[in-house]
Amino acid sequence: MITYKDSGVNIEAGYEAVKLMRESVRKTFSPQVLTDIGGFGGLYSLDNDRCEEPVLVSGTDGVGTKLKIAFLLDKHDTIGIDCVAMCVNDIICSGAKPLFFLDYIALSKNVPAKVAKIVEGAAQGCIMAGCALLGGETAEMPGFYHEDEYDIAGFAVGIVDRKKMIDGSGASPGDVIIGLPSSGLHSNGYSLVRKLFSPNTENLNEHVESLGCTLGEELIRPTRIYAGIVKDLTSGFEIKGISHITGGGFYENLPRMLKQGSGIRIQKGSWPVHHIYDIIREEGKLDDKMMFSTFNMGIGMAFCVSSQNAPSIMRYLDEIGEKAYMIGSVTDEIAGVEIC
Repeated sequence: MITYKDSGVNIEAGYEAVKLMRESVRKTFSPQVLTDIGGFGGLYSLDNDRCEEPVLVSGTDGVGTKLKIAFLLDKHDTIGIDCVAMCVNDIICSGAKPLFFLDYIALSKNVPAKVAKIVEGAAQGCIMAGCALLGGETAEMPGFYHEDEYDIAGFAVGIVDRKKMIDGSGASPGDVIIGLPSSGLHSNGYSLVRKLFSPNTENLNEHVESLGCTLGEELIRPTRIYAGIVKDLTSGFEIKGISHITGGGFYENLPRMLKQGSGIRIQKGSWPVHHIYDIIREEGKLDDKMMFSTFNMGIGMAFCVSSQNAPSIMRYLDEIGEKAYMIGSVTDEIAGVEIC
């Protein structure tokens, strides 16, 4: 008799993975979570006391080919953070508070310790974002993925009061763009990075003096989660627009936070740029257009605020130890984004 295990699917390994991840997942639970790990569906009770007209905001994303770096380094404890960040950083652009997150992990072979590390990272990301890891799925698919490789995707849901939604409709010429630093490449542009560097275990472990770490340590650095700072800013100041600088860089993402037809002029040199971008630019002989349309260039989240409010917001950010930079302004002289 041929068993399911003979075909490459180990149900017992799945049980073991759930057992190993249970503690880290439970750390993300709030009183609103009504189910434990392992149910068919995650139940979450909405607390509408703070919302007159609650609106749910959802987003889904993955980590992309950054996973290839994790495979080469055999480092899997931060990839889950990346997945949470890519989803949560999108939904907070509407001013939403993240409520819960779900993950989907697909792999060739279920290695419980590895799966548990991935989920522990997702749980850590959820704690950073202030949301619950409400559920997930691990799919063992022998023959579909290369051995020792996997994919991960996520789904996040948040809530915002309709009257407090941020959609850029109030933006006007003269408004200021404030940028918050990224932690590095985040989870975008890795297909180009991999083409330029042809990463392997040897060159990823080489120390790069200008980076102050190995190339691998820089490339695996987890995506920053901005949920906390967005909550603080939207609670205390008028924020007209928020943009997550993700795939598509400045040119694609900055216009998404304003009404159609508005222009943004960005001033180069108004913030420090990570050395990794200098290395990428030199290695690929890339121009500004390619760099700013592929990478975040050191700015992970941008805010549109009035010129009158900008100084007080900058002072507040400085007081709480948050680096921030006034990187540009809204203008009606152009459409789209101009880097000058």
